[in-house]
Amino acid sequence: MTVASPAVPFLELREVNAAHADELKAAVARVIDSGHYVLGEELSAFEREFARWCGVRHAIGVGNGLDALSLVLRAYMELGAMNEGDEVIVPANTFIASFLAVSANRLVPVPVEPDEESFNLDPAHVEAAIGPRTRAIMAVHLYGRLADTRMLATIARRYGLLLIEDAAQAHGAAYCGRKAGSFGDAAGFSFYPGKNLGALGDAGAVVTDDDALAAAVRALRNYGSVEKYCHSRAGVNSRLDEIQAAVLRVKLRHIDAENAARQRIATVYREAIANPAIRLPAEGHPGGHVWHLFVIRSAWREALRAHLADAGVQTLVHYPIPPHRQGAYSPLHRLSFPLTERMHDEVLSLPMAPNLGNEQVERVIDACLSFVAP
Repeated sequence: MTVASPAVPFLELREVNAAHADELKAAVARVIDSGHYVLGEELSAFEREFARWCGVRHAIGVGNGLDALSLVLRAYMELGAMNEGDEVIVPANTFIASFLAVSANRLVPVPVEPDEESFNLDPAHVEAAIGPRTRAIMAVHLYGRLADTRMLATIARRYGLLLIEDAAQAHGAAYCGRKAGSFGDAAGFSFYPGKNLGALGDAGAVVTDDDALAAAVRALRNYGSVEKYCHSRAGVNSRLDEIQAAVLRVKLRHIDAENAARQRIATVYREAIANPAIRLPAEGHPGGHVWHLFVIRSAWREALRAHLADAGVQTLVHYPIPPHRQGAYSPLHRLSFPLTERMHDEVLSLPMAPNLGNEQVERVIDACLSFVAP
């Protein structure tokens, strides 16, 4: 049986990339013709361009977003800023990668409840969770909205902690002229294909102004080596390859326009969807949200999702099970985070992409407006 495609797909990556097809094909052909496929000039150029765009001194391309966060923490451990068993405060409501990066380094994730309006870390909960073994705060800019970096940076300075940004969903989110990735001591980005700045496969980057950290990450990503066959650290293989770097250089030239398109669509959604059964996300300050995802909440999520599907609108749930309820973190099952758990039961992501047409946006709005809570 053939399943009909939704009238409004959640995200159609073929169409997103088709807008840049000629540039992308030329970039890939350039790499193929070069004969140099790992740690070449495309990567060096992308690292320079991405660092400049973020407003930082260093960008280090790595294999994916999880590796970016893991390598930041590992590098800080090698530099003596933290040791096994130390604690990193993380939001309870996040994708599991934020937790995995911490536990992969034999550090301890300490989850805290979010701020209900922003979905991001609540500084008051962060400060209450700081203990004698706390060494870092990981601020996740969830769904594309900047966390309260000003207050979190103040808290980090007060207690002598590192502030690490999980900016996997927030490429280009800005406050007072500064972009995500430039507020903390270091940040990890993901370039998974569905991200605002997406590669054609897995890819990631670490950004920082810390010269020593940048040098450590550069070595760690490449078997612990900066000089061939000389391994100063026990590193890993996590290198952003030349083809993905070339693709990202193309995509980087268009991300500001595509983020602006996302922001326009979000504004239309927020102004038009007026249904008491649907709670809309807040924008925050201008420019501080790049709408990687447009996440609504409803106490009747499954009924709403079925209603939207019947209307031809495809939705996704980001994320149905919070990390502290996952089997991988069974020791945390004893903990209770009521707000986080309620959020994960209620969240629903509407279609959001820079290429959504006006008729598609109107169809999403009409379907939301016609929903009646059971």
